Amino acid sequence: MVQIIDKIVNLEFSLGQHLHCMVAQIPNRLSKLDLGFVLTDPEEKWAQIRGILDMVIEGEGNLKKLHFLMFPEAALPFNRFDETLDIIGRNFRPNTVTIFGVEPIRLQTYRELLERFRDDNGDVIEAVDRDIEGGNVLEMPVNWCCIAIKEATGKLRVFLEAKSHPFHAEELLDKYHDLYKGRHFYFFHSQPACFNFMALICLDYLYRNLYSSNIKQIIDHANQLFFTTRQGLDAIFVIQCNPKPEHNSYRDVISGFYGEYLEDTPGVRETVTIFGNSSSETVLEGVSPTSGYGHSYVVINRHHKVGKHTSREFRTDDFDGAPVCRLRFGAETRLYYFNLPPYHELDPRNSRVSLKLHSIMRWNDHGEWEKLPGEELSTV
Repeated sequence: MVQIIDKIVNLEFSLGQHLHCMVAQIPNRLSKLDLGFVLTDPEEKWAQIRGILDMVIEGEGNLKKLHFLMFPEAALPFNRFDETLDIIGRNFRPNTVTIFGVEPIRLQTYRELLERFRDDNGDVIEAVDRDIEGGNVLEMPVNWCCIAIKEATGKLRVFLEAKSHPFHAEELLDKYHDLYKGRHFYFFHSQPACFNFMALICLDYLYRNLYSSNIKQIIDHANQLFFTTRQGLDAIFVIQCNPKPEHNSYRDVISGFYGEYLEDTPGVRETVTIFGNSSSETVLEGVSPTSGYGHSYVVINRHHKVGKHTSREFRTDDFDGAPVCRLRFGAETRLYYFNLPPYHELDPRNSRVSLKLHSIMRWNDHGEWEKLPGEELSTV
């Protein structure tokens, strides 16, 4: 299984106030090459992403309060990686975390990036080098993501993670279709804010072998943190390009994560889990068309007060009887802007809903992001 690496980052979130998150549910159009999947429309995709970055920089309305911005798995063209980091480093506000998946690259290139950002990723280089020394793997494709953190001082820190879970092409006999398996997850400790979070790539949330699982490791790690410091894991951000985002496997893991069926799990009891998927316009070459993409959602403990609501763009439910409250979005290309519920235990004297949806935006025919009018969010 993967190693969980603790990292302290300097984020000065307002104590006692809720944080704000934007999920970019945008389409991926990918074709299959020996390298893996690559974007077929990189310029159009960059226009969408650049429009989001510019909107965050402008900070119209309460976007100035944005703390977490997440894009789907494999969303950013690799040739725009440096430009994206430059924009974030130069223009984003301090105390901002941006999580984005990038086009697959070869392991050799991934290793070079780890070296380039050694100050933040030095702990994982040894494990990658052991893999490289163990065989001819430099040409293997790597599905990876970047967590770019602009600290309170304005310093930009860059953390890289490679997906640890296999994918469908590994069912082939040809080993050159295999995906490189990442060896680590970062567990971020925000100080002085005391807000702890992680980022995973899609099926990494589910992955297990006969003896353990990624999610059990995360629970155990968070529990140990709770028993020693009385802190826990506040949020998990799961980026996806997933045609089955609501598969029973996700419901099963979510139920175990929040249900405490076998043991007490105080380290994750109040964790907020955000699944950010690509939209229904996603197309993967060689994969049968499906209407399953989209439906990003937010999951919180069932003890929060979230009433039943259904509209054209979102609904609330319990994920088919799971011990959770869920805010579940639609499938179309959208930006969802909402707050993360603050800590933690429900105050019975307060009737205020802990999870608030601030706005939903769509990509229009003029190549711009626009806010949906209120009537389109009305209850149906």
